[in-house]
Amino acid sequence: MKVVLFCGGKGTRLRDYSETIPKPMVHVGYRPILWNLMKYYAHYGHKDFILALGYKADHIKDYFVNYDEKISNDFVYAQGGDKIELLNSDIHDWRITFVDTGINANVGMRLFKLREYLKDEEVFMANYADGLTDMHLPSMVEHFEAQPGKVASFMTYKPNASFHTVMADESGLVTSIQPISYTNLWLNTGFFLLRQEIFDFIEYGDELVVEPFQRLIEKKRLTTYHHYGFWQQMDTFKDKMLLDDMEDAGNTPWKVWKDEVPTQLIKKHDPITI
Repeated sequence: MKVVLFCGGKGTRLRDYSETIPKPMVHVGYRPILWNLMKYYAHYGHKDFILALGYKADHIKDYFVNYDEKISNDFVYAQGGDKIELLNSDIHDWRITFVDTGINANVGMRLFKLREYLKDEEVFMANYADGLTDMHLPSMVEHFEAQPGKVASFMTYKPNASFHTVMADESGLVTSIQPISYTNLWLNTGFFLLRQEIFDFIEYGDELVVEPFQRLIEKKRLTTYHHYGFWQQMDTFKDKMLLDDMEDAGNTPWKVWKDEVPTQLIKKHDPITI
């Protein structure tokens, strides 16, 4: 199953970093968040990537063209450096297609421009490339495939911030106030599963989760997968610092390639259709 990664945005809320590099190349620890995300998909056997490029695309191309596996893996150094033996490897079996989808294109337009690269894919994956998770990906795929006729699915996550939601009438009279985690609100995390038919619901210029998803909702062909484990986006400087602190502490639940989740701990989900 091919994986589309949307790598063309400017990441304006990470301005301290994104003025010099594209957002997916901002590091979490020693490696870009893009590498961590690709490693996540590769762990589950999905190693054919399409990078939808835009802003500062040359930085992403250069990173992979000049990729040095010695930086990411253990190795034996011998004969004064004339002989280097890698003890393990990571990206040697990845296939990466680099496609310029425009500087100012939105996610829907970027996907629209990739149609020819996905024409042989009955189902493919897509991702905003700015968040990490420990979600058991095969469970999401199984959940999607168990719902015939659905065109798209996306992982949702219950917000756990300390905000409160407020309900009020038109006069301003408050009728309800409660922590956001107590509500039935869920966040779109940007982890997508899409069938080839998604292109029948996209018109040029559409934003993926706005017009196309609204059309799918009207046809009852959109579903979501609730995830109850770890997910963290990297949208702001504070988000990056949080992920860096977790990396420094060795608390890295998104590194599923290191710590496989026991099958008995994987929570089953009932189908949820939007």
